[in-house]
Amino acid sequence: MSSQTLTDHALSTDPELADWRVLRGRLHARFATGDFAAGARLVARIAELADEVDHHPDVDLRYPHVTVSTVSHDVGALTTRDRALAVAVSAAAAELGLEARPHEVSELEVALDVMDAPSVEPFWAAVLGYAETEEDHLEDPAGRLAPMWFQQMDEARTQRGRFHLDLDVPHDLAQERVVAALAAGGHLVTDEFAPSWWVLADAEGNEVCVCTWQGREGSGETPA
Repeated sequence: MSSQTLTDHALSTDPELADWRVLRGRLHARFATGDFAAGARLVARIAELADEVDHHPDVDLRYPHVTVSTVSHDVGALTTRDRALAVAVSAAAAELGLEARPHEVSELEVALDVMDAPSVEPFWAAVLGYAETEEDHLEDPAGRLAPMWFQQMDEARTQRGRFHLDLDVPHDLAQERVVAALAAGGHLVTDEFAPSWWVLADAEGNEVCVCTWQGREGSGETPA
């Protein structure tokens, strides 16, 4: 099947993809099933659709819901193949009477500030059983655990933690999530890079970045 790449903005504003959200370069959706059998029926239908178009998503079946994500691995981007599959999956879920829960999806990544990534990366790959997917990035080969990346520092940060979390959330949920975190006792470290990411910290200074696809190079947004 021929395909062309699509921008995050184009996919996020596509009316036929209301069930889906772009997170870390992939399309994600979740469908509430209410029981395991209903979820299994949706998974079976997704498998049929994937074989029909020879384009296979990742599918996670849990008792109350099914989560689906897709990307075109051969080009390392989202394409018209992913859009077509997503539209078909949404149609199958609707036929089964299942509700989409797009605001429940998220992606978590672990970041470690380092002075010399090549000297520490092999340790983390070995202890976690991860594989290097690109420079300074490690991923669980099974795709179950959060990936990890190494942020190169010019000088050591002694007043802040060296680990932080990068949490990618739906772009239309990010500010709500930030407000909730601040109300729960957190504080804003910086919003200089928003809406690409906000840096928040808990009461003891442990940091998390709440991230979206917005404001990033290649997102397809029209400059303000």
